[in-house]
Amino acid sequence: MGMEFLCYHRDRPGSLPLRDELLEEHWSYMDRYAKEMIARGPTLADGGGTPTGSVHIVDLPDPAAARAFAFDEPNYQAGVYRDVLLRRWRNTLGRTMWDFPGGRTGGNRYLVLGLGTGQAADLAVPPDREELIAYGPLLSDDGATWLGTAVLLRAPDPETACAILTPDRYADIEVHNWQFGGRPS
Repeated sequence: MGMEFLCYHRDRPGSLPLRDELLEEHWSYMDRYAKEMIARGPTLADGGGTPTGSVHIVDLPDPAAARAFAFDEPNYQAGVYRDVLLRRWRNTLGRTMWDFPGGRTGGNRYLVLGLGTGQAADLAVPPDREELIAYGPLLSDDGATWLGTAVLLRAPDPETACAILTPDRYADIEVHNWQFGGRPS
């Protein structure tokens, strides 16, 4: 059994034409990881369609394999992304996004990243779990240190999405519009 990792590539301003040009290369690269994929999809600017980043949650053998996954990605290699957040992650729901009972579409979807400080928080799955697509702690490479929490969920608005985390336990909480990713069916 491998280790789970969250990889969030954030787009560089003005890189959309290059991102569009590399779309097939990106999908082909991700196809190689189809069996390891727990969740994937773009973050989007407010109002919809313009991508601002890419989220991939994958089950890989070790931190070195996760770094190779993140930094060999064609968009990263070409300069589409301005930075990469790569953290070990624990799949507390025990499922992939394709198992989400709410399906691929409908409602607003969000990525919520809580960057932690101090003692671990939000380790238990919230009781209202039917809107959760993916949920788990961000961890150090050795899995021993809690660094935050990452959640993909369906919610009516960004404020409701943000409320999934305990606000005073994080140095920062980011909320990004997100949608299910992958090749169109």
